[in-house]
Amino acid sequence: GLRDRIWWGAGSQRTAAWAAELGMNLQSSTLINNESDKPFHLQQAEQIQAFHDAWQKAGHDREPRVSVSRSIFPLVDDRDRAYFGRRNQDTDEIGFIDAKTQAIFGRTYAAGPDELISQLKEDQAIAAADTLLLAVPNQLGVDYNAHVIDSILTQLAPALGWR
Repeated sequence: GLRDRIWWGAGSQRTAAWAAELGMNLQSSTLINNESDKPFHLQQAEQIQAFHDAWQKAGHDREPRVSVSRSIFPLVDDRDRAYFGRRNQDTDEIGFIDAKTQAIFGRTYAAGPDELISQLKEDQAIAAADTLLLAVPNQLGVDYNAHVIDSILTQLAPALGWR
């Protein structure tokens, strides 16, 4: 029923475990609390593991769902290179949400298809999740975003085993 379709957007390992205890699915976005000096995807994979550990401990009957979000842009034409070809987006960023909470924002994946395939294979949180949500820039319009999604589906997904 409805209970199986409720998702919690956790920002930390603690809130991921809390969601599991309550039987909610986990949605982990491109921004989480910075809980170590590890890269974003490793911290997010640890968050997913904390969720699974708490789920198992809670003894729920069903399999949980886990999704992660990514900004992924295959550079296949001049528009892509103009919008996302800069190399200042390919690292994680750290900042503060408030005076006490340091956050880490996951990098933007933007490169040619072969390079992206290699990079995405290394993302441990994507590997640990069962669902990948794509963060697309709505301000660039429906046609451009359809192009981005089509590029991901045709250029990346088959090589990565995504369905």
